[in-house]
Amino acid sequence: MYAIIATGGKQYKVAEGDIIRVEKLGVEEGATYTFDQVLAVNNGELVVGDPVVKGATVSATVMGDGRAKKVIVYKYKPKTGYHKKNGHRQAYTQVKIEKINA
Repeated sequence: MYAIIATGGKQYKVAEGDIIRVEKLGVEEGATYTFDQVLAVNNGELVVGDPVVKGATVSATVMGDGRAKKVIVYKYKPKTGYHKKNGHRQAYTQVKIEKINA
């Protein structure tokens, strides 16, 4: 059984027991979080929502927050002496999928 959920502007295919990194949720570690935007559920037959599956939720336990590896942003224009270096680390929340309620 798997589900496709939407959170943080992205879509994730999840199954029970999966550990995924999503955009930062702002929930403390150890808390339970419920994803209510379930786009599709497959438990033998595929049920696709319009746009979400009615009554379907995915429960997850928050394992902690973190920041991804640094991405270097380098801007450069030739012949003018212009160059600028900047770095970015995206914050994330790591969650473990506990139950798919469909």
